Amino acid sequence: MSDFDESLEELTLLKSTLRSSLRQYPNFPSPGILFEDILPLFSTPSLHASLIRALEIHILATHPPTLTPPFSGVDVVVGLEARGFLFGPSLALKLGAGFVPVRKAGKLPGQTVKVMYEKEYGVDWFEMQRDAIRPGQRVVVVDDIIATGGSAAAAGTLVKQLGGELVEYIFILELDFLKGREKLGAPVYTLLNGQEEGGLGVGERS
Repeated sequence: MSDFDESLEELTLLKSTLRSSLRQYPNFPSPGILFEDILPLFSTPSLHASLIRALEIHILATHPPTLTPPFSGVDVVVGLEARGFLFGPSLALKLGAGFVPVRKAGKLPGQTVKVMYEKEYGVDWFEMQRDAIRPGQRVVVVDDIIATGGSAAAAGTLVKQLGGELVEYIFILELDFLKGREKLGAPVYTLLNGQEEGGLGVGERS
């Protein structure tokens, strides 16, 4: 068995372990919503390590370092406020990449770039520090779940405003029926199986 095949087999086992470790809460926070809780993935070092290893396997297979330009597979991991902060820094450290947070407007010091995105009941703003990403750096954007795709698309816009090359969006879960990936201008990878219509996963998200 090749190293690639072994990695794929390891990824399959890791995904099974991670999926079985999620907790589900029917009718929370309101009737008709099946809330999928990812916090158990961070409750023990072994599960946290399994999550990071699973994402690492995917990224190294999809964006491997090369001996010719662009050399690096991934230079920067961008995490969305707030759950992208739970695993974005650990993943960046594992990859030897930098970590950059995307935050709500007014939360970051210094000069920033800002973009508006639509939510279910209005609009909001995301910001990133102006010097966080250098032109040409290869970037992945991570968050816990993709729903309608608005917040992830806004993060991608910030990356491109700073001259970064957005190579992929990565999520733990996906609400397939909301078709959020159709709004994103880069490949999308979801680690665990998404949820079909009838539930709203980890709650209402943009």
